[in-house]
Amino acid sequence: MTKVMFVCHGNICRSPMAEFIFKFLVKERGLDDEFVIRSSATSTDEIWNGVGNPIYPPAQEELRRQGIPFEKRQAVQLTRADFDEYDIFVGMDSANIRNMYRILGERADGKIHKLMDFTSRGGDVADPWYSDRFDIAYRDIYDGCVGLLDKLTT
Repeated sequence: MTKVMFVCHGNICRSPMAEFIFKFLVKERGLDDEFVIRSSATSTDEIWNGVGNPIYPPAQEELRRQGIPFEKRQAVQLTRADFDEYDIFVGMDSANIRNMYRILGERADGKIHKLMDFTSRGGDVADPWYSDRFDIAYRDIYDGCVGLLDKLTT
C-alpha cells in the first residue's frame, strides 16, 4: 500500500484537484487497493476555527468539466505527524516544497517531490488562484499525476 499526500498552499484548488485526479487514474487502472490518497495545505489560510473551507467552486467546476468525480471535503493542514503516515508528499510549486520541509523537517528528504518533476516540462503547477485558469492547472496536474502513477507502478 502506497500512501500519497498532495500538498498546496490552501488545500482548496490544486492539491484537492490532484487528489481526485490521482484517485480517478488509480481507479481506471484497477489499483484502488494499492493506494491511500489525500491532500493538505501548508497554511491555515483556508481553515477557520478548526473547520476547513471546501474545494474552491471553480476547481470543482473544472473537475466536473473533465469528468473527474470528487466528494465533499474540507481543507486540512499538513502536520509533522503526517511524516510517519505517508510514503510520498507531492507539492505543487517551489514555495510548497519549502513549506513542506519546514513542517516535516529535513528528515523528509527523499519523501518530498514536486508534481511537475514527474513530467517532461518540470517547473511549478500553474496557480489558478491568481490566474483563474483552472484549465491550465488541470492540464499540469493531470500530466503530473500520470507521470507519478507511472513512476510508482513500474
